[in-house]
Amino acid sequence: MTIPLVDLKAQYASIRPEIAAAMQRVLDETCFILGPPLEEFERAFAAACGARHAVGVANGTDAIQLAFRALGVGPGDEVIVPGMTFIASAIGVTLAGAEPVLADVRKEDALLDPARVREAIGPRTKAILAVHLYGRCADMDALAAIAREHGLLLVEDAAQAHGATYKGRPAGSLGVAATWSFYPGKNLGAYGDGGAITTNDDALADRLRLLRNWGSKKKYHHEEPGLNSRLDSLQAAILSVKLPRLAAWNAARRAHAAAYDALLAGRPDVRLPQGSPDTVSNYHLYVVRVADRDARLAKLNARGIGAGIHYPFALHQLAAYRNLKCATPLPESEAWAAETLSLPMFAELTPAQIREIAAAL
Repeated sequence: MTIPLVDLKAQYASIRPEIAAAMQRVLDETCFILGPPLEEFERAFAAACGARHAVGVANGTDAIQLAFRALGVGPGDEVIVPGMTFIASAIGVTLAGAEPVLADVRKEDALLDPARVREAIGPRTKAILAVHLYGRCADMDALAAIAREHGLLLVEDAAQAHGATYKGRPAGSLGVAATWSFYPGKNLGAYGDGGAITTNDDALADRLRLLRNWGSKKKYHHEEPGLNSRLDSLQAAILSVKLPRLAAWNAARRAHAAAYDALLAGRPDVRLPQGSPDTVSNYHLYVVRVADRDARLAKLNARGIGAGIHYPFALHQLAAYRNLKCATPLPESEAWAAETLSLPMFAELTPAQIREIAAAL
C-alpha cells in the first residue's frame, strides 16, 4: 500500500529514541510484571481520563470481562450491547458468564440508540455497555438516565475513545467503569496487546487488582479464582512515552477529518461522519458510508490506498453469535455493516495524501 490505513512506522520513527530509553530502563531494572513502570502509567492514564484509578490488564477483552466480574455481573444476568461493534464487546460479556442482548444503533453515527435500549430491558438486565465507536462517545446522559431509572450499571467500552470527550468530560469517567484497549492500532497503542479499566470507585479498583492477579493480593494467597491478566511493564513504559503526545496526535486526526469533510462534501453517493456538539471525537477511524462499498474498497486497495471495513458484520450476523438474543430487529446495525468504509486515518497523514484519497474515492 502506498498510503496505509494506519502508519505505525511513521509514529515510531518520531519517538524512537524515547521508546528505546523507556524499554532499556525496564530491561535494566528487570521489573517485568507489575511494579513501578505499570504504577506510573496507571496514575498518569487515570488522570488523563479524569478517573481516580486505572488498572492495567492484558487486553481490552479481559478488561470487559474483569469489569463485569468485579461488578458482580455474571451467570443469569443480561447486558445490553450495541449490534454494531467489534466482537470483543460481546465476548467480554460472555466470558464474564452473562448474556449479551443486542440493541440497535443510531442511523446517524452507529452509536447505541437509547430508544432501542429501553426496548431491550428485561427482568434479567443488569447492565448497559455503551460503546464509544470510531472514537465518538455514546449519548451518555440519555443512557445514564435509563440506567438510573431501571437500577442498571452503565459501563463504557472506550477501546476506541482515547482522548475523546462528552460534554467536556473525558471518556473513561462517564460510567461506573470504563474498559480500554491498547492494541497497536489504537490512538494510544502499545507494541503488543494491552488494556485497562478506569473507575472512580475505590472498592471496585481494589477488586479489579485482585481479579487480574489470579484473585490474589499477596503471593500464594488466592481469595477467589481470577485471571492472569496484567499489563506488562514493557508495554506500560511504551504507553507512558506515548501518553503525553496523545492530545497532539488527536488534534492532527481532527484536522485530517475536517479536510476529508471539506473535500467530500456535496457528494450524494458518500455519507460523511455525523458529529454532535456534545462529543469531541478522537477520530480513531474516519468512516464514511457508500452503497457500493465492496467494489469501491477493492478499487481503492488496487490503487494503493489502504481503506478497510469496521465492521463487515453486525454481531448477530456472526457465526459465534447467530443465536444471540436481539431485543428488536437491527436494521441500522445491518445497514452500517453493509456500507461502512474506513479511510486512512493517522496523525502523520499529509494534505497531499488526503487529497489523493478523497479524489480516488
